[in-house]
Amino acid sequence: MSDNSMPGAIAQDAVSLFKVVTARDEVVIGLKGGELAQLDSKDAGGIAKLLVSKGSIGVWQYAPRKSGSGDLEQAPLQKIGLISNGAVRIEPYATPLKIIPFADAP
Repeated sequence: MSDNSMPGAIAQDAVSLFKVVTARDEVVIGLKGGELAQLDSKDAGGIAKLLVSKGSIGVWQYAPRKSGSGDLEQAPLQKIGLISNGAVRIEPYATPLKIIPFADAP
């Protein structure tokens, strides 16, 4: 996980990244600590269980970008929908880059 995570506790605004693997491609998604705290299991298994139970969920897709200072960072790209029958595997995604939290759009 990133240096934005807090061992033993889940910060409400810290973002954890996960890679969703499908038969066709892979996508990196981010969930805030508050979202993870609401799951039965605060890891990839909890996300998979939520996805299967709901059938689909909306999440933020993350991708690398350059900051204003030229440093690389992981940042929210767009809000996407995941459909349970398309996901094959969900796993934690580690990055050495700074993770930029997303703001909930109205």
